[in-house]
Amino acid sequence: MGKTFGYCWGFFCLLIIPFAVADWNILHQRTRNGLKISLKNYCESWRMNVELHNIRDFEVVPEECTSYIGKYVRSTQYTVDSERATEECLVYLSTSCDLKKDSRDAWIFDIDDTLLSTVPYYKENLYGGNKLNLTSLEEWMGKGKAPALDHSLKLFNELKSRGVQIILVSARREHLRAATIDNLVNVGFHGWAGLVLRDYADELVSVRTYKSDVRRKLISQGYRIWGIVGDQYSSIEGLPSAGRTFKLPNPMYYVA
Repeated sequence: MGKTFGYCWGFFCLLIIPFAVADWNILHQRTRNGLKISLKNYCESWRMNVELHNIRDFEVVPEECTSYIGKYVRSTQYTVDSERATEECLVYLSTSCDLKKDSRDAWIFDIDDTLLSTVPYYKENLYGGNKLNLTSLEEWMGKGKAPALDHSLKLFNELKSRGVQIILVSARREHLRAATIDNLVNVGFHGWAGLVLRDYADELVSVRTYKSDVRRKLISQGYRIWGIVGDQYSSIEGLPSAGRTFKLPNPMYYVA
């Protein structure tokens, strides 16, 4: 046996006492204060720390947690978590937004796992347990079969009914424009004011920088951006920001 060592993710730490490789099992581990944990505890803590932005830049979901993450994104809890976020958007809109209704009140949505679900694709890729293959993902997107996220569709339609201009800003690449439009319209999204996708020049910068630049251009055109909804921090961070930002849950992948 070697020395005892530990790993920390945000506030969560494991004290690892070395075993022979064949004997290592998360169920044998304890937290720093000696609390025995289950695999479910471990994976829920991992998921939660992704949402808290303590865990960043991960390329794959931990192998031992892929089944748990798959169950979560197909669960009632995922739906409830997402619906609560969109309900808070409406509370904010009703109580804190002085809409001018001059076609310059705007709200930004991301697309993937904000309006359209990529869960069917990730189901075939261990719910994030396989490293991203962009070619494979874009081939799937090009088929235009992604289902709508119902909670986001309801929010989308409510914003539209109140005269808010909806602008879609996605990290999808420009060559997917036709497939993206067809997919959105086919599952009920229509009437947006703008759809911004990445062109070649935008691919040379981070998603966060690209989306910040888009917001800067929109503001220069006179838009008042009251809110942003996205499933990645790169969609809602950076300046200029909006009046409020809202993040939907997504533990399957990380986009910087």
